[in-house]
Amino acid sequence: MDMIRPLTGFGNEHASEALPGALPIGQNTPQKVAFGLYAEQISGTAFTAPRAENRRTWFYRLRPTASHPPYRRTEARSLCSGPFTEVPPSPNRLRWSPLPMPTAPTTFLEGLFTLGGNGSPAHGDGAAIHAYLANTSMVDTAFFNADGELLIVPQSGTLRIVTELGVLQVPPGHIALIPRGLRLRVELPDGPVRGYVCENHGAPFRLPELGPIGSNGLANPRDFIAPTASYEDVERPTRLVQKFQGHLWETTLDHSPFDVVAWHGSHVPYTYDLARFNTVNTVSFDHPDPSIFTVLTSPSDTPGTANCDFVIFPPRWMVAEHTFRPPWFHRNVMSELMGLVHGVYDAKADQFVPGGVSLHNCMSSHGPDRKTYEAAVAAELAPKKIDNTLAFMFETRWVISPTRAAMESPSLQSDYDTCWADLRKAQVPAPKGSAQ
Repeated sequence: MDMIRPLTGFGNEHASEALPGALPIGQNTPQKVAFGLYAEQISGTAFTAPRAENRRTWFYRLRPTASHPPYRRTEARSLCSGPFTEVPPSPNRLRWSPLPMPTAPTTFLEGLFTLGGNGSPAHGDGAAIHAYLANTSMVDTAFFNADGELLIVPQSGTLRIVTELGVLQVPPGHIALIPRGLRLRVELPDGPVRGYVCENHGAPFRLPELGPIGSNGLANPRDFIAPTASYEDVERPTRLVQKFQGHLWETTLDHSPFDVVAWHGSHVPYTYDLARFNTVNTVSFDHPDPSIFTVLTSPSDTPGTANCDFVIFPPRWMVAEHTFRPPWFHRNVMSELMGLVHGVYDAKADQFVPGGVSLHNCMSSHGPDRKTYEAAVAAELAPKKIDNTLAFMFETRWVISPTRAAMESPSLQSDYDTCWADLRKAQVPAPKGSAQ
């Protein structure tokens, strides 16, 4: 049966039906769809996008989505989008402790807290980066994002994400990728949750090219799982909220919007187990660039420069000889926002904890703290496995401007710079002819 055979393969042309015979064969819009269903298409790219990049899905549903009253502007709480101009972007290294869990009932939608971002949904570039904290399931409420796709990274607690195309179970260690415009409802089967969201306004995320790596490795397409069709035939009021140009708008339906009986297409949500990532690393010397850990990329109009990359630092063996093994000191043209799902990140010994965030903007100097550095230069270089850890990075071509709320949050660590303050000066002879 369809429900026990998961739909696998990133970017595939998938098809699923909850009722046999509901999915048309050989065409998209027959004069009369089976069971009196309505045919409707959602397009995630321009109609004329190249075939390999085109994203669209056909729904066969109980009602068309056009059947709704007007939307009205509603409160967005701590959620916002670019252009990010509340406070000047900062060249300083920034780090936040985990945001506190709410005490009042808070859903996933209500618990979105924007940390910062760049670009603009109006111009179709850049990204916004949010934390989420929730303790209550969404009930008779649905949400969709007209501004971009959502890459969701749970840190604590499992998400059950009901979408128009079916249901995704997303525990920590997995991710969910929700396409632009797809309606969803987030339920919390195991209680409170915390995590991260990258809202991508640019080209849809895709798997990176492998180049000299060859045809296999990193995130393999077969490990991405799309949902199978399931539908609700519910006749009661449902609040429908959309994010449009950085603001929230809502209307009320007299039925559940999750009424898709069958579907086929490529504009679909996925879940992916990050433990399936096939890590590539050096087997000789020197620490490779972190680009070898890229799971998904949103390309830009500049070849080789991403609008946004999603990079992970999973368990892996370190065997490099004659090499400083942790990430080296560096300054990048790309801007990096890091999070930690569990364990300890190998470049920071203290204060970067699961649920926390660090931000290193364009050309901001960063690298290991003193404790990590001194341990690494003194270590015996036997093969060693970095285990029980999962860190990640959203890396973008544009500077990430923090929000005022993030800069004024009590979770912002005012002493982050001190982790590099006590690095010892190298002991070398004075240059010839210099004043003593």
